[in-house]
Amino acid sequence: MNAKEFIAKRVALELNDGDVVNLGIGLPTLVGNFLPEGVQIILQSENGLLGMGPAPEKGKEDYNLSNAGGTCVTALPGAASFDSSTSFAIIRGGHVDTAVVGALEVDEKGTLASHMVPGKMVPGMGGAMDLASGARKMIVAMLHTADGKPKILKKVSLPVTGVCAVDLIVTEKAVIEVTPKGLLLKEIAAGTTAEEVQSLTEAKLIVSPDLKTMPSAA
Repeated sequence: MNAKEFIAKRVALELNDGDVVNLGIGLPTLVGNFLPEGVQIILQSENGLLGMGPAPEKGKEDYNLSNAGGTCVTALPGAASFDSSTSFAIIRGGHVDTAVVGALEVDEKGTLASHMVPGKMVPGMGGAMDLASGARKMIVAMLHTADGKPKILKKVSLPVTGVCAVDLIVTEKAVIEVTPKGLLLKEIAAGTTAEEVQSLTEAKLIVSPDLKTMPSAA
């Protein structure tokens, strides 16, 4: 299991039975492959699909059925497809319980930066701004650093996607909760330490007195 799959598997543990969940482009789309046994959720894709299932088996892809990133998906029994206006009405109307998004930067107040200036070779903002304001809970799923540089900062430097929007950050190194007092380090990966996680994080971390080890990648 690689780092991105490890992150996705850990994020999946945050999802509750019966929740409507939106999975953003990139790493978050992997979360649908690691749902805990016995937990039934309704996956929503902002391009207009409610009831999305896991990735199809190789050779069984239906290219008319894709997520917002253009990757082939499956639809569970009872799934519905609709236009973008209906999809964003669901998001803006507060009907998404949890959104899982990637990020370029997150700061100590939970402000999210997930897009860059026009002309850069990175994805645009997509529906992240709507999800940042419309979803009841927002989880960032991302690698802890980029080219060795921290992505969890005191203050974001890139264009803001959502102010104080993030509730939880999950990386391959740690699980960090955004609280009114700051960033609470709740879990660390096996084989690492709180000090190592802090060295890879610009923002100051508050180490939980009940610090745990992240579940195994197995």
